[in-house]
Amino acid sequence: MTKAITNGIIVTEYAELKGKALIFDDKILGIVDENSVNADEIIDAEGHYICPGLIDLHIHGYVGEDTSDGKEEGIRKIAQALPQNGVTAFLPTTMTVSWEEIVTAFENVRTLRPESRLPGFDGSEILGCHAEGPFINPARKGAQAADGILPPDADMVLPYKDIIRIITVAPEMPGGMMFVRRVTQESSMVVSIGHTSATYEQALEAIAAGASYITHTFNAMTALNHRKPGTAGAALTANVTAELIADAFHVHPGLFSLLHVAKGEKLVLVTDCTRAGGLEDGEYTLGGQSIFVKGIECRLADGTIAGSVLKLNVAVRNLRDLTPLPMWQAVKAASLSAASAIGASETKGSLTPGKDADITIFDKDCIAQKTFVRGHLKFTKGDTPHAAQSTR
Repeated sequence: MTKAITNGIIVTEYAELKGKALIFDDKILGIVDENSVNADEIIDAEGHYICPGLIDLHIHGYVGEDTSDGKEEGIRKIAQALPQNGVTAFLPTTMTVSWEEIVTAFENVRTLRPESRLPGFDGSEILGCHAEGPFINPARKGAQAADGILPPDADMVLPYKDIIRIITVAPEMPGGMMFVRRVTQESSMVVSIGHTSATYEQALEAIAAGASYITHTFNAMTALNHRKPGTAGAALTANVTAELIADAFHVHPGLFSLLHVAKGEKLVLVTDCTRAGGLEDGEYTLGGQSIFVKGIECRLADGTIAGSVLKLNVAVRNLRDLTPLPMWQAVKAASLSAASAIGASETKGSLTPGKDADITIFDKDCIAQKTFVRGHLKFTKGDTPHAAQSTR
């Protein structure tokens, strides 16, 4: 059945279009003049933004669940809740917990991924997983559990190359550079530099070896200094994709524009969200450790920053409102740029004809009004309790 969304502002990867209608079934069919619409169903956008669905490449949990819990049902619950934030696809992300727990999470994602592509699946599509560790530097572990950290070993992860889309590693650890070379040569996994004490030179060596992505830029890495540029300097200057947690807490909003100027289409918004996302302030757990949530802040008992409660639609709004960027560029950082980073841009990330009909209608505050995954309506505002609509 052909559908058309009219009376809105269509957000493409290059502009915002008025007076046009988006035509789709399970795929995007095209953008036409509103006065030439021919479709089985007409959807009134009521003047709102018609956007490509958002893609979260780094999300541990949401609404009380965590990927590393080892429960299929938990990942289902996360997937079910994400369309209310305009997210149509995501990478469930593991923590540095025991290897056995990580493997269980991989197996769960492997099982659920094909199911998530079916029309009857209740939620956002699962594109694979992001393994944040366990091959990280103990000195930069942040909220990751020290007893789960392991030396980089490609043989451990290559059996899961069908499901891991991104893997975060500290390349300066013994065996780290060889890990980067083997994983990028023997699979399509994206190797990301993160939780690292790598110098600028070591980071560039890892990038030359095949690393192409930076985990939560500026956080848990060597800082930018005019004599020692560090991993942050490499993130800004090298041809790599850089994540940004745009909650105005992990990174000062004064740096949002700098990062966008430096990275352009290689800037990707992520949430790094924990199980506390979508819930009230209080005490929760992350990787077996207690975390304490107050407003936009998540911390361990000792004050260490521990993930976030950020929603990806709020990250888009923050990037738009706290920089000179227009809506289309802010959306692109959470859609097409994300899809491109993991080699999924042929089918995801924009409203280009032939791509999956992953679509979200956002109001001016980036609150989702409707979300479609592969052309199927998965969320309409008002379907969930008001608390779930919070934009903290």
